[in-house]
Amino acid sequence: MSTLREAAAGYLALRRSTGYKYYHEGLLIGHFIDFLEEAGAEHVTVETALQWAARPAGATPAWHAARLTVIRGLASYLAASDSRHQVPPAGLLPRRGDRVTPYLYSPEEIAALVRAARSMAHPLRAVVFEHFVALMAVTGMRTGEAMGLDRDDADLDAGVLVVRGAKFGKSRLVPLHPDVTARLRAYARQRDRLCPSPAVPAFFVSGTGTRLNHHNVSTTFGALLAAAGISAPPGVPKPRPYDLRHSFAVATMARWYAEGLDVGHHLPALSTYMGHVSPASTYYYLHACPQLMTAAARRLEDAWKETP
Repeated sequence: MSTLREAAAGYLALRRSTGYKYYHEGLLIGHFIDFLEEAGAEHVTVETALQWAARPAGATPAWHAARLTVIRGLASYLAASDSRHQVPPAGLLPRRGDRVTPYLYSPEEIAALVRAARSMAHPLRAVVFEHFVALMAVTGMRTGEAMGLDRDDADLDAGVLVVRGAKFGKSRLVPLHPDVTARLRAYARQRDRLCPSPAVPAFFVSGTGTRLNHHNVSTTFGALLAAAGISAPPGVPKPRPYDLRHSFAVATMARWYAEGLDVGHHLPALSTYMGHVSPASTYYYLHACPQLMTAAARRLEDAWKETP
């Protein structure tokens, strides 16, 4: 193992010791070290960091910026003990613009995705992705949170998932509906039968018994979208796994409006359930979804009519 790779391993160990799982970041850092070694570089420079972060050329600015952010953390760690490492300044690859407009899946589209996953040729991958997609759809979990679940994080007797070291380093409990709990219990039995000796303690595993990662989830999800006949209209960003989270939030808030509930009163509970740092983050869905804006405006109009 090279000195640079050993140092990167030390950095990852340090971050994970503070509660961060760093699965995805670990993969990116490994790819960056591969890039440096192929180039014969022994130190991180601003130039090499930018060259690597700007790949692939067709990716979004937000993706390039995220890659550089991961390397900036590594470079800061390395530079603390060796000044020959350069730390890329913030702002070199700005994200540009607002958040990507989410694709909102209809209940029928979510059902089609689940059916497509169930029909996959590989038995283990079929059962994993059927329940992986379904769990994200009914809980609004982040993709990384679902991938990061370990078996011990799923208390299927109590009907609760433990999401550890999520965004901002926070952990939370995710209560499950009894029907969801029963389905996950059945999934666990199928998974253990199909993969009796997994390589990792992950709740969701790949076809080879390793933990799911963003690459295999993204690739498989693209195939499921095609099989389910789901595509975005022209000018709309393509559907992503993460949009299942957006769809959950919008569907929940739309149901509250339809039931005449006080959405503002219930919103903090939804924010906590989804792991948002504050209700302000959840309010994003109001302007991200025209249907919710219309429902909110109608509620305000009705309130004005009732005011003497």
